[in-house]
Amino acid sequence: MALLSNVHSGLSDPTTSPQKKVHITNSYVYYHYKCDGYNDVGWGCGYRTLQTIASHLSLQGKAGQVPTLMKIQETLVEIGDKELSFIKSREWIGSFEVCLVIDKLYDVPCKILHCPFGGMTSIFPKLEEHFAKSSSAPPIMMGGDRDASSKGVLGTCSVDDDRWLLVLDPHYQGGQTSAAELQREGYIRWIHLSEFDKQSFYNICLPQFSNVLCTI
Repeated sequence: MALLSNVHSGLSDPTTSPQKKVHITNSYVYYHYKCDGYNDVGWGCGYRTLQTIASHLSLQGKAGQVPTLMKIQETLVEIGDKELSFIKSREWIGSFEVCLVIDKLYDVPCKILHCPFGGMTSIFPKLEEHFAKSSSAPPIMMGGDRDASSKGVLGTCSVDDDRWLLVLDPHYQGGQTSAAELQREGYIRWIHLSEFDKQSFYNICLPQFSNVLCTI
């Protein structure tokens, strides 16, 4: 299967008159369930979001190929975060493990931002700042407890009191597709903050890679 790049391109804004919209401007590859022929449905979404982030870093000139699912597991065992039995398992990973792997394989430190129950509005400025401060800002990963599905975040948009995140969903498991089809099916879309589960906390991994400052 040929992997797609920059699947947000051409996506309509969530509002006709955004006051501020910032998103990644450099390329990435969209990794999702079964994209390499390996069936990781039900547990691999965190790995796939990590691979999407890694593809962005690789395309920015960071050494190293995008790690396979096995390489990710081996890395977590190597650094002592997981036991040997983790290799070849179907255990999921979250934002904390993604931070560890990115740091180890790409020498890119990450911040963990904790969003308490119903706290998306309060942390939105920090997510906006991540994309606004540099043209080379990587994608973000977020995952929660009740809302445990991994999500990639590629940008933010706001107008008055309305705020949205540009969310890349790694749960697509079909065959060859197109960016337009992924957009129609909602695998890449603007999600209003009100749509996030207020009964779930979220942990968010923000890779701290920046090589070009920009003004928005």
